[in-house]
Amino acid sequence: MTRILTILVPVLLASFHAAPGHAEVAEANATAARATVERFYAVLLEVMRRGEELAYEERYARLDPVVQQVYDLPFMSAKTLGRYWKGLSEDDRGRWISTFTRLTVSTYTDRFDEYSGQRFEVLNAEPARYETIMVRTRILPVDEEPVELDYRLRGADGSWRIIDVFMNGTVSELALRRSEYSSVVKRKGFESLVSSLEEKIASR
Repeated sequence: MTRILTILVPVLLASFHAAPGHAEVAEANATAARATVERFYAVLLEVMRRGEELAYEERYARLDPVVQQVYDLPFMSAKTLGRYWKGLSEDDRGRWISTFTRLTVSTYTDRFDEYSGQRFEVLNAEPARYETIMVRTRILPVDEEPVELDYRLRGADGSWRIIDVFMNGTVSELALRRSEYSSVVKRKGFESLVSSLEEKIASR
């Protein structure tokens, strides 16, 4: 027995020290989530700075890849429809994900089309509910009050991706969209919702 313990104890101690602790894992996850938002802001700022020389289609082409990389758009698409998602066919689910994705990219393309000295500041990243991470940021316009934007991210496929955005720390974009879209589906049906968003995308 003494010989077995002599062999096992050093091995067990080595394994214990080699395994990352909870705090280390949490810190690594927070760093990765923060990097996701920083990467998105870097591309967004670069597009804004070139806003005058880039046409809408060119800005869209530059933003589309990074938006799809940093946002978990399939997850968000399902959540925005609430209980109506379960009733969709596979084809309609695919159509909805495509429409929601294009709407998201077109919204950024339309709203962030010029640069006047704004800065994006990533403040911190901290654990949140349901094994997510909240990355707190703010936009600093010139001669205007800062705008607080907080991003909720979840781990998916080995990376951290955005699943919600909070304006001023309280207003959930995902909750607003779910309320709006579910109401349209209830009153007018799924096809009406898709048509209305397609019109909005085409008008930009």
